[in-house]
Amino acid sequence: MISTPLDIHNASVLIVDDQHANVLMLEKLLRESGYTRVTSTMNPTEVCALHRNNDYDLILLDLQMPEMDGFQVMECLKASGHDGYLPVIVLTALPGHKLQALQAGAKDFISKPFDLVEVKTRIHNMLEVRLLYRQLENYNKVLEQTVQERTAELRESEARYRSLTELASDWYWEQDETGRFTKTSGPVLEMLGIRTENFADKTDDSEVTGWNEMERAELQAKIADRQPFLDFVFSRVKADGSQQKFQVSGEPMFDRCCRFIGYRGIGIALTVKH
Repeated sequence: MISTPLDIHNASVLIVDDQHANVLMLEKLLRESGYTRVTSTMNPTEVCALHRNNDYDLILLDLQMPEMDGFQVMECLKASGHDGYLPVIVLTALPGHKLQALQAGAKDFISKPFDLVEVKTRIHNMLEVRLLYRQLENYNKVLEQTVQERTAELRESEARYRSLTELASDWYWEQDETGRFTKTSGPVLEMLGIRTENFADKTDDSEVTGWNEMERAELQAKIADRQPFLDFVFSRVKADGSQQKFQVSGEPMFDRCCRFIGYRGIGIALTVKH
């Protein structure tokens, strides 16, 4: 993101001064220094419209002008500025105006009568900062667009994943880090014997009896170790003596900070032969 001499010399500069001699001298100095996009005006009332149309990288602004002084021009620029950055170096012969101009939003000042070395140095430094600001602004826009595109891709991928899992299973489920069901698709709660209207308050299936305790212990150990499991079969005997069997696959979920936030997975009810 470092600006090159070519970048700086291609920057757009506007000179605003009601003294024709000052305008000619600054134009000559900049062009001899290699700047290729230099324009000027002696009418301060034109500045805001010119900046809206051309979005200058730098404005050299005289403070003492008729009709509209430099402070009024800066107020107009701030009101119409689209990026909130005021690329202004003020030109002044009055020491008292320097601090006032900086407080009004100017980024730097050049004293009159002009010291040519000082003029070239301040303009170069100001343009280097301005171009870095633009590059950072463009980078942030690209980054924001990339994040939006990636988020859309992830949402599409998640929707596709859920669609495929629903087609390949009887149910899809998600649980938080405490084991509470947070999302379900399909009759998982009814099959497990958990009352649908109260499932959000249940951290597990402890109210349902008849589970094979060895299978449950094995599954709970996998979950406690944050391990994925594939086609794990567990069963229970219902109150009427019939047996239920289920096959589940699941994987742990983590947030961007690698903090465990729960499990998600799919399941099917297996047919039991009597």
